[in-house]
Amino acid sequence: MSAINDSRFQSQVFFLTGIPGQEHNYLWISVPFCLMYAVSIVGNSFIVFVIKTNPSLHEPMYILLSMLAVTDLALSITTMLTTLRIYLLNSREIAHDACFTQLYFILTLICIESSVLLLMAFDRLIAICDPLRYTSILTPRRLAKMLLVCVLRGVVLKLPLPIHLKQHQYCREIIPTRSYCTNGEVMKMACSDITFNIFYGLWIALLTEGLDSLLILLSYVMILKTVLNITSHTQCLRALNTCVSHLCAVLSFYTPYISVTVMNRFMKSSSPLAQILLGYIYVMFPPLLNPIVYSVKSKHLRARIVRIFVRRQGNERPKTQAKASCSTCILSSEMT
Repeated sequence: MSAINDSRFQSQVFFLTGIPGQEHNYLWISVPFCLMYAVSIVGNSFIVFVIKTNPSLHEPMYILLSMLAVTDLALSITTMLTTLRIYLLNSREIAHDACFTQLYFILTLICIESSVLLLMAFDRLIAICDPLRYTSILTPRRLAKMLLVCVLRGVVLKLPLPIHLKQHQYCREIIPTRSYCTNGEVMKMACSDITFNIFYGLWIALLTEGLDSLLILLSYVMILKTVLNITSHTQCLRALNTCVSHLCAVLSFYTPYISVTVMNRFMKSSSPLAQILLGYIYVMFPPLLNPIVYSVKSKHLRARIVRIFVRRQGNERPKTQAKASCSTCILSSEMT
């Protein structure tokens, strides 16, 4: 009996769930997933390309936007690998090391995205409350240091979670309600004591995403206080309009994040389907919505995108005209 248990504990694979009971519809379910991942990857890649190739966009606001796009791009790729493999190939196995690696990248990227959203809130705070000192406060060197701190914070603080999870023994192999590995779901399958993961994960979440959300809220309280003191109604609306894109990004990130956290911690008897849908919204909607919102709302970014497409159309027209003129010359020479 002990030998059976030992072989059970030493299994080197987990099995991801997908959507239980819908296995016969996986091919159809994969269609919207493929579309969402395609829009996320192409949209975020295009934003990074436009900002990188246009020196006029090398400003703090757009540098932070490019960092947000890079984070969203990495998050989409991290979850896409296992999600599409389940729904397209019905392949649910994932090795322990691969699961812990994916778990670590998801935790780290979520932490980095929260940090970048906080820096973007700080950027809007300085631009509205102290515009004369904007360039002197957010210098390129200082901005690079803040981004480096954001990345290191996520990389270092989230590292103990997968390391400690790897040391556990596991009684179950099937990861419930997910097509990717998360800290909460993997912990449920452990046979040994997971107290460290529970308390460390909770405190780190409060010190990172929780603290970031409070600071973002405080930033917008100060922004509103400054904007409401502006006498001109037009200037007031103009100042608030510069924050719309960031507010959409904050809501698309923190709303599903808080919902998933509350459901996992305090509503463990909730519907598995609701947990699955919130889990997908949690990791897929921010990378999907952010490039769309910023491309529509940012006037300078939208102008650069339009200019790229207009330039391509302008380059194609001379080619078609040249081909037409060549064909005319050939016809005239044949007639003579």
